Amino acid sequence: MRIAVTGSIATDHLMSYPGRFTDQLVADRLHQVSLSFLVDELDVRRGGIAANITFGLGQLGVGSALVGAVGQDFDEYRGWLERHGVDTASVYISDTKHTARFICTTDTDHNQIASFYAGAMAEAREIELKPVADRLGGLDVVVISPNDPAAMVRHTEECRDRGYRFVADPGQQLARMEGEEIRRLVEGAEYLFTNEYEHGLLLQSTGWTHADVLDRVGLWVTSLGPKGVQVESKSEPTVEVAPPKEKQKGDPTGVGDALRSGFLAGLYHDLDLERSLQLGCTLATVSLETDGPQEYQVERDSFVARIAEAYGDAAAAEVQSKLG
Repeated sequence: MRIAVTGSIATDHLMSYPGRFTDQLVADRLHQVSLSFLVDELDVRRGGIAANITFGLGQLGVGSALVGAVGQDFDEYRGWLERHGVDTASVYISDTKHTARFICTTDTDHNQIASFYAGAMAEAREIELKPVADRLGGLDVVVISPNDPAAMVRHTEECRDRGYRFVADPGQQLARMEGEEIRRLVEGAEYLFTNEYEHGLLLQSTGWTHADVLDRVGLWVTSLGPKGVQVESKSEPTVEVAPPKEKQKGDPTGVGDALRSGFLAGLYHDLDLERSLQLGCTLATVSLETDGPQEYQVERDSFVARIAEAYGDAAAAEVQSKLG
């Protein structure tokens, strides 16, 4: 199964300020704010939704092609991804922009000053999927994850035009896209991924009813946070899977991406829908226990043991036979 994952590639620069921002603000001077903070911690994390998904697939031994736009500062990140089983040969390199990055400073009261630089991500609309398919000898599924909105529309339309099966995963871009754009992203998807909030927002933005969406997609997968995940379709009963209990709680950033990675790995290994969801929920829980979307590692024996504890020995044996 040849999997291409389109979407954002970014780094997060997270800083901690050992004081309170409000102590630096003068009420009668807010019309000309100029602030300088000496921070005492800096954590740089690799991220971006497409990169997170491909990383998770690599943790489960499934290779995938990352398709997105970056700057010429990508070399170190590229090396990291390739060491973790990700094909980066189809990543587009901008001549003028840096790789996207999120910069956030948090004070002792958990107030934050944050900004996002889209950078090279805006050039993802220049990427065509056919050369990716030609290089890989075809594409069995394309994941359209959050990215430059014009790129998301272009890649979805190319999937329909060329007959590539695709996963619609609009994520946070639902909030900034118009209803017609969203309808173009969803129509004909084999799988549609949303969380609970996005589930309702998609209906509101498109003007579609719940039944309308199910008429237009194969399966609608909705993540339910700590309750797990549900899958709906027009013709089959709803399937719900609860996650394994976490051993500790870390940063939730990237947990949904890990869910998608595990689910896609299940499809890659020809597991049925329920097993694929169980695999996704287990990987999501492993991700939740660490800080950072690409800081977790899958140790095969303990991973299978967690599946056995949560879903039974038969589920564990089936997954183990596929993961090796």
